Amino acid sequence: MDSLQQAARYSYRRRLPHLQKTDAPLFVTFCTHGRRDLPEIARDLVLAHCRHDHGRKLLLHAAVVMPDHVHLLLSLLRNTSGWTFELREILQSLKGASAHSVNRLFNISGPVWGQESFDHVLRSHESFEEKREYIRLNPVRKGLVQVPEDYPWLYLE
Repeated sequence: MDSLQQAARYSYRRRLPHLQKTDAPLFVTFCTHGRRDLPEIARDLVLAHCRHDHGRKLLLHAAVVMPDHVHLLLSLLRNTSGWTFELREILQSLKGASAHSVNRLFNISGPVWGQESFDHVLRSHESFEEKREYIRLNPVRKGLVQVPEDYPWLYLE
């Protein structure tokens, strides 16, 4: 395999399929670049950015900003033309704006988030509750708190 073919395969592997189904909740995860930990003050900013479009472009059912990744449980809303807002655009805006804020906070530049995000269309109420509970318990599983509600970077609708 020549180097051009290797580059094409690598590029393809990095572009995961992102499915969007109208009126179905989505579970989304994205990680920090290099899995670096975000300081607490940066997690404050990121959670604010996660909540920014709630009620405008999405309904945010749950979110947690962990030291090196973010989980979201959301449903996409429709624009004035009746079309569902695009997850790709929402995540691009969220990751871009939060990265800009984090970099400005620390007077640095460079990537804050990994290029990929992982999303999953939920197919049942049971799955929705399982993902919501997964998000809620994530800080406990990681040993950051003993009670989920003590974790400051947890949002539950």
